Amino acid sequence: MTSRRELRRLPYPAELPRAKRSLGQNFLIDANIQRRIVDSLEPGPDDEVMEIGPGVGALTRHLAGRVRRLVLVELDNDLAARLRAEYAGEPSVELINRDVLDVELEEVTSDPAALKVIGNIPYNITTPILFSLLERRPRPREIVLMVQREVADRILEPEGSKTYGALAVGVRSVADAKRVLNVSREAFRPIPDVMSSVIRITPHQPPRLEPDEEMALRNLTRAAFGQRRKQFQRILRDAYRLSLEQTEEVQSGLGIDLRDRPETLSPESFIRLTRALTERGYAIAGTPPPAE
Repeated sequence: MTSRRELRRLPYPAELPRAKRSLGQNFLIDANIQRRIVDSLEPGPDDEVMEIGPGVGALTRHLAGRVRRLVLVELDNDLAARLRAEYAGEPSVELINRDVLDVELEEVTSDPAALKVIGNIPYNITTPILFSLLERRPRPREIVLMVQREVADRILEPEGSKTYGALAVGVRSVADAKRVLNVSREAFRPIPDVMSSVIRITPHQPPRLEPDEEMALRNLTRAAFGQRRKQFQRILRDAYRLSLEQTEEVQSGLGIDLRDRPETLSPESFIRLTRALTERGYAIAGTPPPAE
């Protein structure tokens, strides 16, 4: 077996540009994995797809001509120019040379709810990208992303595990999520220092929560995991300024023991607790209650 030290000595493929560390670039060179990632999105001839960070086109080449419309969002000017030249003769491929965090989905498509999103994204901005897609209405139809394996674990692990926290609740309260595959370091050039996973996120359609409830859930989640070593009843009394009697009233009928800590509550329990709080007009101290 080739050792990690030997792998780092392998020649850098001549057809690849030098990766820019400042942009978190690592190019996926394993064609089999490229195909598996694209296939997991289940692209069809009527689909509109946005690819985040296409780089040298590792996923693009498996999507172009397979979907009705493919929009590439690439920040790197050099890579954007390379992609523009390569796909100049393909009318179904369009390119936006900007930071994806500055691109509204309404700029990409007239129907964001039908859009499919795919990408091998920079790991240093995974969470901002993810929540830019999920903390909005409407959400994309499907999202397939390559992320750091540790982040995938944090999203997918069950309540009570060491990695379970605000990220899991934030994602799984508005979408279903599953791991498509794990990807080794050796599938990239340059070889990264971390392991990777591909996850597929399917936003709930229709959404399970109203927009004001989602905001209340985000506030509750931040308060809870900001004090994750405290019992939930203590968190509610501190963050919502509830009395012991009010806390017991909220708990009544929920099937949730508020003496537990936040990491023991499932996303579904967070949703039920959020509804119980909003129904009574309770909000984080200093924030307005949800609109009637």
